[in-house]
Amino acid sequence: MTPSESSSGEKISRSSITKQGNSAVRSMLVECANALVKGTIGFKSKRVKARQKGQRSEVISYADRAVERLQRKYHRMMYQGKPRNVAITAIARELGCFIWGLETGKIH
Repeated sequence: MTPSESSSGEKISRSSITKQGNSAVRSMLVECANALVKGTIGFKSKRVKARQKGQRSEVISYADRAVERLQRKYHRMMYQGKPRNVAITAIARELGCFIWGLETGKIH
């Protein structure tokens, strides 16, 4: 999820995200971000705890840090007066970064 930019000299014009990449993945990240921000910060449901049984502790810790960071970022952006779609798109982009970190083993 790459933001578009058209710059020339001192003039910088930033716009919405580009349509590059897989549209299904982009849509899925936005849908996941929508679901992620609806929860209470720091709360895990019984279903989530049950799904996490048997997983490595560092993976669970990484996921918990990611969820808490993204929820706090969403609330901060909303408090600053950003439009909801802008905040959700920012959360979706960062969620993609967390997923990439998990898949590449960079969870420290």
